[in-house]
Amino acid sequence: MSLSDPIGDMIARVKNAQARNHKKVELPSSNFKNKIADILKNEGFIKDFKVNSENNKSILALELKYHSGNPVISTFERVSKPGRRIFSSADGLPRINNGLGIAIISTPKGVMTDLDARKQRVGGEIICKVF
Repeated sequence: MSLSDPIGDMIARVKNAQARNHKKVELPSSNFKNKIADILKNEGFIKDFKVNSENNKSILALELKYHSGNPVISTFERVSKPGRRIFSSADGLPRINNGLGIAIISTPKGVMTDLDARKQRVGGEIICKVF
C-alpha cells in the first residue's frame, strides 16, 4: 500500500488510538517518524517508543501517555502537507499555545522543536504542532 502522506498517517493513527484509550499504537517505521517519536518522548507527550523488525519490515510502536484518564496530547495536527508546504524563518516560527505546545520543524540541521530551532537560529519546514 502506497501512502502519499506517511506523517499524516502517523498523526491519524495516534489520534485514533487515543480516542479509543489504547495503550500502544503500531505503524510502519522510518527514520523521519523515529525522530518525531523521539521528540514526542523527550517533550513528555508519549511514554516510550520501540522499533521492531518483523518479516523485513520495521514497525514503530508508540506507548501513549494518559493523565487522569485523558490523553496527554490534546491536539496533534499536520501543518505542512504534501500539497502545500509551509516554511518559516527562525524569526517567524510560530509559538504554539503560548509556549505550552511545540511545533516540530524539519531543518537543515535535523528535525527539532521550534524552541531548539529558535536557539540555533535556523528555520525550516513546519511539520506539525502538538499540545
